[in-house]
Amino acid sequence: MASGTVKWFNSEKGFGFIEQDGGGPDVFAHYSNIAAQGFRELLEGQKVTFDVTQGPKGPQAENIVAA
Repeated sequence: MASGTVKWFNSEKGFGFIEQDGGGPDVFAHYSNIAAQGFRELLEGQKVTFDVTQGPKGPQAENIVAA
């Protein structure tokens, strides 16, 4: 499992990007991949852990959990 910091997240559009700890490309984060109940959002600067998969436009985060 990878870890990183939320770079930005647009709650209205339901997506944003996570900056990986240790470098590497930023990872796309979609609200549907946040492992939480109810309203799912991420906050800028929030520490998270996640699985990296290859999406249609590059690296994508799945199973996103607040660290």
